[in-house]
Amino acid sequence: MPAASKLAVLSRPIERGIHLVRGHKVMLDSDLAALYQVQTFRLNEAVKRNRARFPADFMFQLTSKETKSLISQAAISNKGRGGRRTRPYVFTEHGVAMLSSVLKSERAIQMNVVICRAFVRIRELIAANRDLAARVEKLEAGHRQTNSILDLLVDEIDGIEEDVKTIQAMPPASKRKIGFAR
Repeated sequence: MPAASKLAVLSRPIERGIHLVRGHKVMLDSDLAALYQVQTFRLNEAVKRNRARFPADFMFQLTSKETKSLISQAAISNKGRGGRRTRPYVFTEHGVAMLSSVLKSERAIQMNVVICRAFVRIRELIAANRDLAARVEKLEAGHRQTNSILDLLVDEIDGIEEDVKTIQAMPPASKRKIGFAR
C-alpha cells in the first residue's frame, strides 16, 4: 500500500480522537504521542521547552472535571488501572500544526498532514450537517403548514358530514302530486 493511502486510512481513527472541549476541537497529548510514536512525557517535554510557540488557543490543560468526563467516554485510561497521574494537555488544530516545528522527525511531519486533514474533514462534516439541518427544518416547516391545511379540510369535511346526517335525519317532505287535480 502506498504511503499516501496508508495515511488516508489513518484519517478515520484520527477523527475519532478529536474531541470537543471548551468549544474547541482538540486532540489529547497521549493520542498525539501515539501517532508520532513518542512517549507522552517526551511530547509534553518538547512542548514545555518551546512554550512560546503554544499560546492558550493552541494548547491547554484539561480541568479535573473535563478529565473525568473524557475518562467516562473511554478516551483516557483510569489512573487506578495504570493510567496517567496528571491532567492531560490538549492541542487544537493550530497546536497540532505547531507540533511539527517542535518534533522534527519525518513521522511528525507525515502525521501532521494526516491530522490536519482530519480536522478539515470534521469541519466539512459539521458544515454539511448544518446545511442538512437547515433543509430538514425547512421540510418540517412545510410539513407543519401542510398538516394545518389538512386539519382545516378535515374539520370542514366533518362539518359537511354532520350537515348530511342532519338532513338525512329529517322526515321526508310530503310529496305533492304534480299535475291537474280532478
